[in-house]
Amino acid sequence: MVCGKIGAGKSTLTKQLATAPGTVLISEDAWLAALYPGEIRELPDYVRCAGRLKQVMAPHVAGLLQAGVSVVLDFPANTVASRQWMRGIFEATGAAHALHFLDVPDAVCKERLRARNASGTHPFETTDEQFELITSHFAAPSPQEGFDVVRHA
Repeated sequence: MVCGKIGAGKSTLTKQLATAPGTVLISEDAWLAALYPGEIRELPDYVRCAGRLKQVMAPHVAGLLQAGVSVVLDFPANTVASRQWMRGIFEATGAAHALHFLDVPDAVCKERLRARNASGTHPFETTDEQFELITSHFAAPSPQEGFDVVRHA
């Protein structure tokens, strides 16, 4: 699992983690772009579509974990609620977990977003205003949540 503000490098890290043998990468952005092309323009659109995706993805991920496959979940674990959803999956299967927390300054995230937007390689573009709105919902993982956190600064 990965936690970090938009532009922190979550997808880059998940691609690296997914190179381990017996590991599959599941990317929320890839699924959302394929299932809802052109429909996600604002935060409420994302919340609606991501919620639908999570409903179908939870039992799929659980099945993979029960089959012994390691799953790199490139879904943002950026709120307590999103982390609770993820916890429900790995706890139900008895799978081990790691929560990779990318602790990156806002200025670096915005710089990366601008470069990503300019490259045209990502299915979604994010403005500085959208970054601020999305970041206002961000909550770093706390020790009380009980995750095995791997911090990346």
